[in-house]
Amino acid sequence: MDFQVVVLAGGTSKKLLPLVSKEVPKALLPVANRPVLSYVLEQLELSNLKDLIVVVEGEDAAIQVGGWISNAYVDRLHVEVAAVHEDVGTAGALRAIAHHLTANDILVVSGDLVFDVPPGALAAAHRKHNAVVTTMLCPAPVSGPTESGSSGGKDKIKKPRRYNIIGLDPSKQFLLHIATGAEVEKDIRIQKSILRAVGQMEIRADLMDAHMYAFKRSVLQEVLDEKDEFQSLKEDVLPYLVRSQLKSELLFNGVPQAEESGNEKVGSQNNQAVVSQIMANASTPSFHELSSGSSGSTHVRRIHKCCAYIASKSSYCQRLNSIQAFSDINRDVIGDASRLSGYSFSAHNNIIHPSAQLGSRTTVGPHCMLWEGSQMGDKCSVKRSVIGRHCRIGSNVKVVNSVVMNHVTIGDGCSIQGSVICSNAQLQERAVLKDCQVGAGFVVTAGSEHKGESLARK
Repeated sequence: MDFQVVVLAGGTSKKLLPLVSKEVPKALLPVANRPVLSYVLEQLELSNLKDLIVVVEGEDAAIQVGGWISNAYVDRLHVEVAAVHEDVGTAGALRAIAHHLTANDILVVSGDLVFDVPPGALAAAHRKHNAVVTTMLCPAPVSGPTESGSSGGKDKIKKPRRYNIIGLDPSKQFLLHIATGAEVEKDIRIQKSILRAVGQMEIRADLMDAHMYAFKRSVLQEVLDEKDEFQSLKEDVLPYLVRSQLKSELLFNGVPQAEESGNEKVGSQNNQAVVSQIMANASTPSFHELSSGSSGSTHVRRIHKCCAYIASKSSYCQRLNSIQAFSDINRDVIGDASRLSGYSFSAHNNIIHPSAQLGSRTTVGPHCMLWEGSQMGDKCSVKRSVIGRHCRIGSNVKVVNSVVMNHVTIGDGCSIQGSVICSNAQLQERAVLKDCQVGAGFVVTAGSEHKGESLARK
């Protein structure tokens, strides 16, 4: 399709501590024992989008991610890994690699997206409408909070869920308004010119911006150059393009007059005349088809199109941008969204690696995964959980709704519920964890009980 693809793979996100570390950057966090980045790369490969730049925050993280990609995708994808400074934001990351972008159209994908919507469908919609930006919108996830922090500890304060407020034209193809983040808390202001031109707008609060965008490169680079204060694609660049898509000027003897700007009130009768003329020439399904007024006195200087591709309700689409989301996605990918996992499930609807060993009267329930080389003692129970490689689990251990990463040691009589145990951690006998995160290499002492805590080495 001759799209250049940029995958924004992040670095060691503070939101995901203690799951991420210098050893495990965000892109390599395991979802059903596969790095989260693999889900994005496989979908791009399926859409035959194989020319990729993967942008990673921090040199060390970039080396690790690059090493994993070159092993896993040799001869399958053409990938260039670019390191940028940490905390530059999504717009800053694109600014930093702008000299690498040469194609007419750029597809930008968040590396933490787990989804089964073909990226090629977004690219095709973008080309069809000759848009400057096309954004992927997905049904908002129903489970745990999307933007808030961890599932336990001090962060377990119920924050109001922040939805995107999205305005669409009647055909649901054109993006007319978008409010994200803190903007959602304010009164909504809609541009008069948009409303008058389109006739009607559908306001939606049940869709999430999936952080997948197709951009016309020339326009994207112009915005990034001119607006050097813009840091976020979602909160700065996209709303700016949506706000500025209807710009008009009135010509008197070939001299351009003032134009309507942003959300301000229309300032003059001349501008009102422009808007009226635009409305008179607008066809309700798509006001974007305007070129110039029939009288010759109105000139539409630059109408660009901002489009939306809405994924079907049956599709899966969620970002791994919080600890809650990490747990939700792992549970989904071995549960209701098992089609994404790439694994074959047993007759018991679970995945137990042939090399895994189970003691007597140990049960691994449906929607569970026990991976390569792991061993479990007698009378253990695993429900709705993912267990990684080469774990050593004693007897009488209960694991429910949890993710246990690689090389973890769990002593006899431990109980783990709603928790994430990172690689090389150790739980001594009879430790009890509920809604906790245990960082890599941390030792939980024998007989201790923890609830809603983040346990990590300082």
